[in-house]
Amino acid sequence: MHPTFISHVATAALLASSSVSAIDLNIDSVDSIKSVAATLAYDMMSYYKGNTSGGIIGVLPGPPPNPPDGYYWWESGAMWGSLIDYWHFTGDTSYNDVVSNGIQAQVGENIDMMPKNWSQSMGNDDQAFWGMTALLAAEYNFPAPTDPKAPSWLSLAQAVFNTQAVRPDAPCGGGLRWQVFPYLTGYDYKNSIANGCFFNIGARLARYTANDTYAQHAETTWDWITNVGLMDADYNIYDGAHIQHNCTDINRVQFSYNSAVWLLGAANMYNYTNGDAKWKTRVDGLLNQTFNIFFPDNIAYEVACEPKLSCTTDMFSFKSYLTRWLASVTKVAPYTHDEVIKRLKPSAQAAAKQCVGGDNGRTCGLSWSSGKYDGTKGVGQTMAAMSAVFVNLADLLPIKPPFTNATGGTSIGNPNAGSGSTDSLDPIKPATNADRAGAGIITTLVLLSATGMFGWMSI
Repeated sequence: MHPTFISHVATAALLASSSVSAIDLNIDSVDSIKSVAATLAYDMMSYYKGNTSGGIIGVLPGPPPNPPDGYYWWESGAMWGSLIDYWHFTGDTSYNDVVSNGIQAQVGENIDMMPKNWSQSMGNDDQAFWGMTALLAAEYNFPAPTDPKAPSWLSLAQAVFNTQAVRPDAPCGGGLRWQVFPYLTGYDYKNSIANGCFFNIGARLARYTANDTYAQHAETTWDWITNVGLMDADYNIYDGAHIQHNCTDINRVQFSYNSAVWLLGAANMYNYTNGDAKWKTRVDGLLNQTFNIFFPDNIAYEVACEPKLSCTTDMFSFKSYLTRWLASVTKVAPYTHDEVIKRLKPSAQAAAKQCVGGDNGRTCGLSWSSGKYDGTKGVGQTMAAMSAVFVNLADLLPIKPPFTNATGGTSIGNPNAGSGSTDSLDPIKPATNADRAGAGIITTLVLLSATGMFGWMSI
């Protein structure tokens, strides 16, 4: 019998209470990598209260300002994705049940990863992060939900894709807006992450299902971002632009997760097209520019905010997606392996070295290359360090590439998934007893009062 989440936490708590020490990582040892990753996974999950009285299943505490150091809904979906990768790389099943339950608890009333409770911060990228997590579960044959009526992992990803495929509109010649609903700040903004997530899902669904319709959408999205100038000829990817300026007022800030999400999508298109030269050129261009910008001295670096630690809560997590998605690139475009590992190894070593803060002596910050703990902490910092560590198992173990329908993928799809979805402006539905554990509830009033607090980068 596999240990349950509760038993794993109890065991880890005993170990933590008996020994307070910094992270000691041997990057060439499978056992060391697994041990360090397990410790960091436990530390990350200590922030999750969904299985306790007052917590909401599947969701981290938040959104800000309740509590002030809380998290937006999307990052919970991203965290479950990191734990699916953690399971796939390490074989540790300890968190599988809580991951599965957490995702299924947030599928929404219309089974489209758009629960009305979170409509006050629903960006296309927010929805897509949950969709990418569901798709990852399908690609890795993550255990199917035990409830036979629950939607499959593949169908959830298809639902997200289908709902977003009809949203690109005329301003700026196409492309997804950042936000889903017109009343949200940022609805007039078209950005690289919303469109990159859609491109990523489309490319991966094309590879998984061999349905070329998904690939055609991915091609169209690539053409749009390059034509509008959010990706330039040197494969720099800029944040976004406003429709009232016909997307000419480009915000040229660059984030690692933008480069990574487009890179993984391009690598899947390379794989889907059996190594088409066009997609190899694009993979190579994105890979080289990702290395140039985000890996000074071969250590992952969030260039937009790390120098002055001006990162928002969201940004502290970006290096998690950078390292995980780079590792995934090596599985669908294997020729990239050596150059990627050349960056992942020193990044993991640097990440582990600075995890020396807090009362437990192993709290992680963001500033890996500094060689010292920077005083920050949270889900994002811990998730990023954990991810940087376990992805290095790709160099030591025969980690399987993502499955497809043709290579053993077992998740059953539904091409019409999401057909019941709506982008209407219905009132927010309060959480029900099924949405929460115990007596806790995030009410409509709290969400509405938080609307004005959402920063422009709250993805």
